[in-house]
Amino acid sequence: MITGLIIGTLLGFILQRARFCMTGGFRDVYLTKNNTMLYAFFIAIAIQGILVLGFVETGALTIKASTFSLFGTIIGSLVFGIGIILAGGCATGTWYRAAEGLIGSWVALAFYMILAATMKYGALSGFSQEVSSIARYPDSIAQTTGIPQWLLIIIFTVLTIYLARKILKKPKLKVASLPAKHQGILHILFEKRWHPFVAAAIIGILAAIAWIASSQTGRNSGLGITTPSANIVTFLITGNSDLLDWGVFLVLGIFIGSYIAAKGSREFKWRLPSSATLLSSMIGGILMGIGASLAGGCTIGNGLTKTAIMSWQGWISLTFTIFGVWIAAYFVYVRKRKTTQPALT
Repeated sequence: MITGLIIGTLLGFILQRARFCMTGGFRDVYLTKNNTMLYAFFIAIAIQGILVLGFVETGALTIKASTFSLFGTIIGSLVFGIGIILAGGCATGTWYRAAEGLIGSWVALAFYMILAATMKYGALSGFSQEVSSIARYPDSIAQTTGIPQWLLIIIFTVLTIYLARKILKKPKLKVASLPAKHQGILHILFEKRWHPFVAAAIIGILAAIAWIASSQTGRNSGLGITTPSANIVTFLITGNSDLLDWGVFLVLGIFIGSYIAAKGSREFKWRLPSSATLLSSMIGGILMGIGASLAGGCTIGNGLTKTAIMSWQGWISLTFTIFGVWIAAYFVYVRKRKTTQPALT
């Protein structure tokens, strides 16, 4: 279990220092045509995919074939995408921003965890199971298309390299920064601006290691946020210690690592938002918990982890989460901006 805490702490540190939250990344593709964070996400997927494939081929890891609900994945991912815009962060983004002292993120996180637990173990578990039983299909892209797994990963990796090179070839903008207060490793860890591609490469490696570390405890999966978050709430209510699995230690580690990074970079501060933001955070957290449960995962569980093993559920979920983000972004940013502009006379 300690490996979950270690990997989670490292992941939380990197997420906070690199501001690696895909809510903003998906939103920026639509609002500002900025694809940098999306391509960084692809880098993390590609690196994880290559390493996990190597683990499988050498016999170090076994990934069981499964099925998924096409209906649940589409509906749940759309709801989740809308929710993360209202909450101001995805599942991991909410965890690491709560560790920075953002009260709005604490509210979103609380409702996300409660609704995820309600959908998995509580009053809405029957509804969740009913939706998840609709339109179930084999999950492996390789098996259903006949294209070898290694070829799918190579194609995606080549495409990712091409897209990343396009970003790296663009002229670099000079960003004003405060004078350095530290030198050496402390400057790199807590002051230097982290490039999203560097952070993504480390995240991809950690995500691959998570598969091996998690499997050693009998949990045949990689990074995941929603079920561990639900398990924490259910454990606090029932006292069932069986729920304290590797994933629980992972998300607790994300919080710890984010807090260390925020304190070290002097970015920790208790911040109370407006009542409207708190209400939005609450609604967003509710939609996140419901959506991620129906979809079988969040931006990390589906969008990062299952995409790396070329899963239909992962890629369909990622696509419709992005659509959900764009739908919410239109109403929250674009339409609101249009309605608040003064009329021309």
